[in-house]
Amino acid sequence: MKNPENLITVKNLVKTYKTGTTEVPALSDVSLTIDKGEFLAIMGASGSGKSTFMNILGCLDNPTAGTYTMEGIDVLGRSRDELAELRNRKLGFVFQSFNILPRTSALENVELPLLYNNTISPKDYGDKALDALKSVGLGDRVNAMPNELSGGQQQRVAIARSLVNDPIVIMADEPTGNLDSRTSYEIMQIFQKLNDAGITIVMVTHEPDIAQFAKTNIVFKDGKIIANEAVKERKNATEELKLIAQLSEEKSTT
Repeated sequence: MKNPENLITVKNLVKTYKTGTTEVPALSDVSLTIDKGEFLAIMGASGSGKSTFMNILGCLDNPTAGTYTMEGIDVLGRSRDELAELRNRKLGFVFQSFNILPRTSALENVELPLLYNNTISPKDYGDKALDALKSVGLGDRVNAMPNELSGGQQQRVAIARSLVNDPIVIMADEPTGNLDSRTSYEIMQIFQKLNDAGITIVMVTHEPDIAQFAKTNIVFKDGKIIANEAVKERKNATEELKLIAQLSEEKSTT
């Protein structure tokens, strides 16, 4: 009997890349269950397999062997069109480089995934996008162009875009990699709030302090999971931001 809390289950995943006659193993017998409401941070050195694993979870790549189910559905048995629909309806993506269109307003950037969702009427696009922008604190910047926004604000636009189709999972690949510490914590505050509201988050990060905002950390090495542990002293982003504000206040008064 399936556990209703199990959102994603992968078993015995193998991924091998071929370069000429050479086979390069990227994943080796990886098994993992991700429950609904999880906030998972995936860590590991460059080349450890974490990005390959994330691409498979995000239905952007197929494993060489193994199984992958999401909400009990066999993901690997889907056609290309079915996978595209699954990505659009079930998954939201946030990247290190934001990936927002430079000549398009914040609102229009957030509307983009709705163009591929035939369950939502075009007349509702604006309202859906506005709600998503409000949820990340950008309700007053809907008409701003990307070059008028800071890096942190551009990442908020990207998060709003990932939310607009009401995904069950947000896949975030190094979402704070291009941001300073304070802005990174602000992004983690948004993720923690979304996670508290029931959205599952899977995040790749190379920063141990950012991983402390997640509920669970897994570590890859040589294509295998070598650690899978609950975060013992989990950081609260709101509290961390208060501490930063206090410290900067103290500095300005001395």
